[in-house]
Amino acid sequence: MKKNLTFIALAATAILCSCGSSEKTETAEATQVEVQQEKPKVKIAQVVAEEVAQLEQYTTTVEAEVKNNIIPSSALRIEKILVEVGDNVRKGQKLVLLDASSLDQLKLQVENQEIDFKRIEELYKVGGASKAEYDNARTQLEVNKRALANKLENTVLVSPIDGVVSARNYDNGDMYGSKPILVVEQISPVKMKINVSESLYAQTNKSLAVTATFDTYGDEKFTGKIDIIYPTIDATTHTFPVEIKIANNDRKVRPGMFGQVTVNFGTKSHVVVPDQAVVKQAGAGDYYVYTYENGRVTYNKVELGRRMGDKYELISGIEPGSSVVIAGHTGLNNGKEVEVIE
Repeated sequence: MKKNLTFIALAATAILCSCGSSEKTETAEATQVEVQQEKPKVKIAQVVAEEVAQLEQYTTTVEAEVKNNIIPSSALRIEKILVEVGDNVRKGQKLVLLDASSLDQLKLQVENQEIDFKRIEELYKVGGASKAEYDNARTQLEVNKRALANKLENTVLVSPIDGVVSARNYDNGDMYGSKPILVVEQISPVKMKINVSESLYAQTNKSLAVTATFDTYGDEKFTGKIDIIYPTIDATTHTFPVEIKIANNDRKVRPGMFGQVTVNFGTKSHVVVPDQAVVKQAGAGDYYVYTYENGRVTYNKVELGRRMGDKYELISGIEPGSSVVIAGHTGLNNGKEVEVIE
């Protein structure tokens, strides 16, 4: 009986060992298959260099080409303001009439002096007045004529430019104070100032193509031109000012409008990649692209340029002719072995 029990136990142990060995073999095989199945599948595309327009964008605010404050040379009472805010005015047009009482007095004085001078002039011709009397009368008349002209200019204020009235600070009957009575601005053309990077100084010239858009008009583009390039660089910001001018013949663009200016600095040959190839590093502002070669992928940090529809210009990081990963980025890391699929 004991021999039979011993035999049964040995047989059971042999069966268990055999099962355990079989299970380990199956597990190892399954693991090997699983490892093979874990190889990431990616799609790739070959990239080339293209001529890419070097467009730089700047935000800016519109300014009037010329802004004139309409003020008298002395404090007088305002008789009448002849225009309102928003009115278009022409150069030389009367804008403001000031108290003319002192003007009338001086005008009468000049008229009397002219009569006296003619009398002295006639006497001088026949020897009835001395040369000194004649010269003194002529000088006094000329002085008062100039004073009359100045008084007239200070009594009737005219526009020095073609423009639009943008501000009015007084009403009829007010005494002139410290503020301008009116402000007149020339808005054909208008100008905008932008600050351009020092690195672009040598490339900046008045022939560059310039366009502008304004929030008020959506995507509508306005053509501009570079009018002034400032000759010095700001040592703090490493930028230099550039003034852009827009003809604005239809006067749609107004001072104070917020806009975006785009300047075309020519073209450069840069690698262009599909936007699916560019991945942003989590928690940082860096971007990278995976390249594929000999069954493995390589991590490449890149510097982005313009976005052009569904493509990106790369300033650096990838060589022309490289194969880049455009799908299947999940689980990739530097040197990872991958499987390419169509």
